[in-house]
Amino acid sequence: MGPSTMIYVLLIFQAVLVIGICLFTLGFLITSLMENEHRAAMMAGALCGLLVVIEICIYFLYTLGVFYHFAGKLVLVGAWVVTGAVIYFLCRRTGPNPRVLKGVDGYIVGQAQRFDEREQVFARERTLRPDSAQYKEFYRTHPELEQMDSERRKAGGLLGIPGNIDRPGGTSNVSAMAAAFAIPPLFGQPESHSPAAYATEDNRSSMSPAEATLRVKGFARHLGAGVVGVTKTNPLWVYSHRGEIFYENWDQWGKEITVEHPYAIVFAVEMDQEMVCTAPHTPSVAESALSYSKGAWISTQLATYLVNLGYAATANHSRHYDLLLVPAAVDAGLGGMGRFGYLITKELGPRVRIFAVTTDLPLVADNPVDIGVEDFCSFCKKCAHCCPSSSIPDGDRLEFNGTERWKLNAETCFGYWGKVGTDCNVCMRVCPWSHARTFPHRVVISLVVRNKWARRLFSLMDDLFYGDKPKPASPPPWAGYR
Repeated sequence: MGPSTMIYVLLIFQAVLVIGICLFTLGFLITSLMENEHRAAMMAGALCGLLVVIEICIYFLYTLGVFYHFAGKLVLVGAWVVTGAVIYFLCRRTGPNPRVLKGVDGYIVGQAQRFDEREQVFARERTLRPDSAQYKEFYRTHPELEQMDSERRKAGGLLGIPGNIDRPGGTSNVSAMAAAFAIPPLFGQPESHSPAAYATEDNRSSMSPAEATLRVKGFARHLGAGVVGVTKTNPLWVYSHRGEIFYENWDQWGKEITVEHPYAIVFAVEMDQEMVCTAPHTPSVAESALSYSKGAWISTQLATYLVNLGYAATANHSRHYDLLLVPAAVDAGLGGMGRFGYLITKELGPRVRIFAVTTDLPLVADNPVDIGVEDFCSFCKKCAHCCPSSSIPDGDRLEFNGTERWKLNAETCFGYWGKVGTDCNVCMRVCPWSHARTFPHRVVISLVVRNKWARRLFSLMDDLFYGDKPKPASPPPWAGYR
């Protein structure tokens, strides 16, 4: 191949590369317009225009014969060397973090203790009644929480005045929230979350663990689960004592919780991206409620499916929790725990709510995965900088209860809930992993999952295209609040 032919071939390859990037950027522009992300569309249009100008300039220099001179050849070859190096370093698979591959166990650095459900803010707010024996017993041992909790109750509870941020325009969305939250109580009684077996041990289904896992996961997805995984039940993620009481079964309050089922099927329900992107406004809390409703329905059906096979099962949803679900989901290979304390999945980002079913059906457990969440969150910090209550730490992970992690300031977070009358969700909205999984975003996520340099590049690009503090998006017309 002569020098002239080599130059011609390099220029053809360069044109093909630029055209490919232009087409990808054009696709991103179109999907951004469809998502009403006008800033992203404008930036994509500008980038596409810049690439066209660059290609015209290269062609003009080619017609002048610049690339046939030594300096021009050097620039062209050097540009291809740099381009090849960039492509290689952005696309190659960098090594996984060995701590992440151990699941949550990889971050236990001290003496971790089981968490008491009585101390959970939802249990304190929804269960404890002033002047009751349980109220007196709890605050006798936790006096530092009484004043704060009392003030919250006087203000109306965790959500204060529901939909306060959008009053009066958010009334319809608050009604949607209330309608969805009315569903989980229907599945909270013992006969629902832990149904009696219809089959006996003598006529149990005789599936292999591999076949049982295939069928259970498939059924969960068929019911509406977005992602599903299996883990062996870790006693450390089982609540130590019962704290939430919904059906006047006060004899259960304070009782030790035991889970004898060796496996947990953990799944996540997707939250609609268009609704989440309105956070902290009322459409986002209506979507949260709907997700909890779906999760209660799916987990109850899944538990009943298992007992019909002849095995014991217990559903974990918002009216009956035995497990801490985020660490269980990490151990089940669904994703990683983000800086804001939510699970981040490859498929759906953090736009999920998590549920589980424990069972004694022999299954094949999944392994924890490293999709780059810890590395990404270590430098992104977008959720922390956008948090309206400054509840998310922007520093390094610290040890809490023997586990190294980023710990949300729950009290200031819930304090903001009470002001706006929603469950906020701003951190979920602004997270770069939350974008809809259109083709351009799927490409970006695939690179972010496999490569540490891509994580840094696309974290910066997310700020450039969407803003470092993006504003709430407009809701669908039916969920309008203005």
